[in-house]
Amino acid sequence: MNTELLKATIAGMLANGKGLLAADESTKTVGKHFLDPHGVENTKDNRRAWREMLFTTPAIGAYISGVIMYDETLRQSTAEGKPFVDVLKAVGVIPGIKVDMGTEPMADSPQEKLTKGIEGLPARLKEYFDLGARFAKWRAVITIGDGLPTIEDIEQNARDLALYAKMCQAVGLVPTVEPEVLMNGAHSMARCAEVSEKTLTAVFAALNDENVMIEGMILKTNMVIPGSESGEKATPEEVADATLRVFHKILPDNLPGQAFLSGGQSEIEATEHLNAIAKKGPHPWKLTFSYGRALQESAAKAWGGKAENVAAAQAVFLKRAKMNSLAAKGEYAGE
Repeated sequence: MNTELLKATIAGMLANGKGLLAADESTKTVGKHFLDPHGVENTKDNRRAWREMLFTTPAIGAYISGVIMYDETLRQSTAEGKPFVDVLKAVGVIPGIKVDMGTEPMADSPQEKLTKGIEGLPARLKEYFDLGARFAKWRAVITIGDGLPTIEDIEQNARDLALYAKMCQAVGLVPTVEPEVLMNGAHSMARCAEVSEKTLTAVFAALNDENVMIEGMILKTNMVIPGSESGEKATPEEVADATLRVFHKILPDNLPGQAFLSGGQSEIEATEHLNAIAKKGPHPWKLTFSYGRALQESAAKAWGGKAENVAAAQAVFLKRAKMNSLAAKGEYAGE
């Protein structure tokens, strides 16, 4: 394990006020979220053009420290033939890669999901490292529902996250460990807090069992928020307090950082909540963002697949990146 490389990558990823762009949607999902709604056909060329628009945004490196890519994207180049990996590295942005293969229903509890991709993972990680990636992502999803989650689902997902993290560190990739308690459902904020605590407890127990170097990883988990169908409303202050109560109970002080996922929150909600959390600092760990839709949605609308809209869409994307950069420092004061 190259501990110096891992620590240097983490220092770059957690540079003050910078966060991660989660641009790792699968070929199907990128169409569903960013192309189809705006009348753009989901083709390989259009996916490349969409990613190129984001990655070549002037000054992206001022607010974004790393980009999580999908397998197809990591291997792609700009229209002029410059590999995306080189485009990002040239402006100080660290290339990352999603390495899980999506989810499948759990055998004994089909409403719950387990993540696929452990088989053959070491060889894929080595290839991704050789292609220029320096960190990776593996997402596990935890569903809240009637009698859910089961302890079996939480523990199996935790074990898989720990195995993945150990394999990443062995080849020099920083693992971002992503247990996501889904916001879908009618559950209360208190129930989200309870399940988040159980999930994180299991994840860190599994990481310790596998001797994962905690100083050589980044956590990527959810905020504590009410279920999307609960009708319950929480202020940014309440979200911050609930989230930090769980974190201070579970997260070890030697964890370098936690990058929040947006998990389906609106762009503004994700920024406001991050800001409220950051303002409660200092914390033992760096807290920042690793957003997908909350960074890209408005930019996709502004772009619409048209070359003449690229500059305007980049300006929209850069604004969201800047707002979240301010929020990560607790300095966001509205749009």
